[in-house]
Formats: sequence, structure tokens, C-alpha cells
Amino acid sequence: MTRVIDDVDEQILYYLTREARHTSAPDIAEKVDVSPPTVRNRIRRLEEDGIINGYHAHINYERADGRLTNLFICSTSATDRQELAQRVLDVPGVINVREIMTGKGDLQVKVIGTDTDDLTRIAQDITALGIEIDDEGLVHREYFRPYAQFGPREKEPISPVTGVAGLSGDADVIEVIVKDGAPIAGKTLQQANEECLIPSSVLVVRIDRDHQAITPTGETIIEVNDFVTVHSRSGITDDTLAVFTGG
Repeated sequence: MTRVIDDVDEQILYYLTREARHTSAPDIAEKVDVSPPTVRNRIRRLEEDGIINGYHAHINYERADGRLTNLFICSTSATDRQELAQRVLDVPGVINVREIMTGKGDLQVKVIGTDTDDLTRIAQDITALGIEIDDEGLVHREYFRPYAQFGPREKEPISPVTGVAGLSGDADVIEVIVKDGAPIAGKTLQQANEECLIPSSVLVVRIDRDHQAITPTGETIIEVNDFVTVHSRSGITDDTLAVFTGG
């Protein structure tokens, strides 16, 4: 069961993900502009609702006596996947198991071995459970970062454009606040396309409204004060920006 979270919850999750061990409630409170007791209460509620499932150390096993990290890509039957995922966790050396919903490779098993012989032993223990190993490989490095959409945002942006990020193929993503009097305000995205307000190369990919994230469709109406994320592979012109800002 899912629960709607607001922007305060999102930012708390962002800072906890970035570095939980060195981030205290007062530290987060200062960044999010709420009180430390509010942060503590929010964290407790996120834990009770199962949104925060735990806090885990990111360990460099290679530096711990040169241990090896290996990833096994495995296949199971859909009916047995959950049971096998739980059983394979009991294999000594297994530290993480992911269930993938469909297709081959529906079980990803991350293991730590002291050497290659130990990895072979772990592989044999996995196959003994009736799990087929399709592929495997040594993990060289892993990189982590918080979910950017939960990150800090300006409460009173000086410019209507609050963020710009480059994507592959010189694409642009901008986040813009819809102003009163903007040509697109009060129109559906379909109407905006039909009236040629938005070029075909421009997509509205997300709308944040009253602490709610909306995945837009053609029937979605753009409202004043919407926080709109716009994507274009050919660049976003001042004319397109003015459709949202009225400027």
C-alpha cells in the first residue's frame, strides 16, 4: 500500500539517502526549514509506514582483505521466485537479492567471496536450490546518489525557470512556474498542441501542484502556479518559455 508524501518528506528522504550516518535531525531541519522535532516525527512516520526500511552501510569489501563482489543473474519460475529469493539469502556469502518482475534473469544475487574458489562454492549452493545461473560478473565499482526529484528546491525562485539540466543529444530540461496570464494557463496539453503553443519537439513530462506530482496526459489542464517540467531534444526557445510565463 502506497502513501502520499509531501515535499518535506521528500527532502528528508533525500538528505537521509545522501548520508544518513552524518545527518542529524537538526541538520535536516535547517536545510528543509522546519523544526528538529518535526523532522524526527516525520522520520518515525516514514519508518512506520514502511517507506524507510532501514539504514545500511556502504562497504568496500575489496579493501577488507581483498574480498570479491560478484553479481549472479539467475532465472526462476514466477511461482517460485519469492520463495527462492528468501531461501538464497541463507546461502553464506549472499548479501543482496533482487526480484525482477518478468523474463529471464528475474533474480539478481549479489555475493561476497574471499576468493574465486569461494565464489564457486556460492554458485554451487545457489544452483543446488534449483536456481539457474544465466550470467555472472565481478563488480568493480558501485556508485550511489540520492533521488534528485526529492532534493531541495527554491521556495521563491528569482527566475521563473528554476532548473536546467542537459540530457543526451543536447536535450534540455527546464522547470518553470506557470504565471497568471500565461497563454497555456487553463488549457489542456492537447489544446496547447492543437493551437501550436507547444512545438512537437517539446514535452511536458511532470507537473507539481499542491504537493502532488502529476504525470500529464493530453487531458491534463495546466493551471496557474503549476511547477512544470519541460523536456526538449531541440532546445527550448524564449517563445516556448513565454507560453508558460507570459513574459
